[in-house]
This record gives sequence, C-alpha cells and structure tokens, in this order.
Amino acid sequence: MSRAIQAIGSRLPQGWGDAGRQLGILVMVDVAYELVRGIADGQRSEAIAHGQQVIDMERSTHTLFEPSLQAFFLPAHWLIDFANQIYLNSQFSITLAFLVWLYLFRNESYYFVRNMFVVAMGLALVGYTLYPTAPPRMFPQHGFVDTITDFSNVNHDSTLAKIFINPYAAVPSMHCAFALMIGGTGVRVSRHWFTKAFWASWPLLVAWVVIVTGNHYWVDVGLGWMVAVTSALVASRLLARARPQAWAWRTSSPQEAEA
Repeated sequence: MSRAIQAIGSRLPQGWGDAGRQLGILVMVDVAYELVRGIADGQRSEAIAHGQQVIDMERSTHTLFEPSLQAFFLPAHWLIDFANQIYLNSQFSITLAFLVWLYLFRNESYYFVRNMFVVAMGLALVGYTLYPTAPPRMFPQHGFVDTITDFSNVNHDSTLAKIFINPYAAVPSMHCAFALMIGGTGVRVSRHWFTKAFWASWPLLVAWVVIVTGNHYWVDVGLGWMVAVTSALVASRLLARARPQAWAWRTSSPQEAEA
C-alpha cells in the first residue's frame, strides 16, 4: 500500500502535501457555500419577491424573452434532455473534472485559476445572502417551464437534488461564471484548435442551457459573467502581485511540457 501511495505521489505535480492543501481549500469554499445556501433556503418569501422584481424589470425594458425561447425549444424533447443534463453537471461535475485535469496536466496555471474560483465563490455568497432570488421555473404564471422536473423527473426539493441545485441562488448565475472561467482558461491552455473552439463555445452553451431550462434569467447570466471577469481581475491585479511566484498566471510551452 505504501509503495502505491508513493508511486501515485511521485506522479502528482507537487506531491501529496500540495494536493491535500488544494483539496482542503476547495472543501472549505464548498462548506461556506453550503452554509450560506442554508441561510438562503429560509428566505423563500424574500426570494420570490426578488424573482418577481427581476421579471418586472425585464418586462419594463421589453427584454423578457426567456419564456418565448423556452417555448421554441420545448417541442424538441431530446434537446431539452441534453440541456437538462448539461445543467445538472456543468457547475460541479464538469468544473471539478476540469480543475483536476488542470492541476495534473497544466499545474503552472492551476493556482491562478483556483484563486479566481475562490474570489468568485466569495462574491456569489455575498449576492446570495443579500439578494436571494427565486429562479424563473418558480413562476409558471409568467410562462416559465421547469424542464428539470417536467422532462427529467428530478424533484428540486429532494435531498439529492439540493446537493447540486441551490433553490434561491438565481442571482448571479454561477453556472455561467464557472463556465466563463473554465472556458477562458481552456482556450488559453489548450494546444489544439478543436479544443480551443470547444472551450470558447462552452460559456455560450451554458448560458443557453440555464435559460432554456428555466433556471436563470438573462440578467443572471450577465451578472455571472461579471463575477467571472471581476474574479479574474482580482486574481491578476491583487493576488498575483501579492505572491507573483505562486499565484501569477503561467503557462508552459509544448516543448517545456514534453521535457
């Protein structure tokens, strides 16, 4: 067993100690997220009121297009099923898999991206605490459809679903913030045109997904992207300057990676 542990540790970019620290940081951030989500869960009436405010704002500016967009795609059940699966997996499963891959194979870029995620989650927690907001799917009277429940038979109120879905965290959309952060990173670290093209399209795909599934307003998408951009600026202009050797953005050339 000890030999196996040593063998695996020798393949880790910075050894077991650093891998454990990075895992601990991610776990602590997730615990903070869960605590704040618990607070937001007890603010249903306030979240519903805020959701109505978003709808009223969009209606007053003639930008309430989400119900029409949903109605256009709903007849294509296979496409809705695809969107549901992307929604259920993009924020955690795909993002976590990307971060693990980044840590193992583009380790020089990982720490900057980790800092981006920590800052983004901190900003999101502030938003969820100060402005808990019910998602569009909770307003069927305005023409919104809950595709996760209606097409995938997933109960949003179940214990399992609540692991992946924050019922009152529409503002900002962290699905979109995460998608932009890993999409932008993927474009910068990928070495083939097709993977660059995939990661460049990822934020747009997720933006379509969160709207067509009735889980976010377009306003949430914009705010999620703003969170991602703000986090990148904080990571590059504040944190990277504090510890340039550890936290600055770095990439290796293909020749260096093969060395």
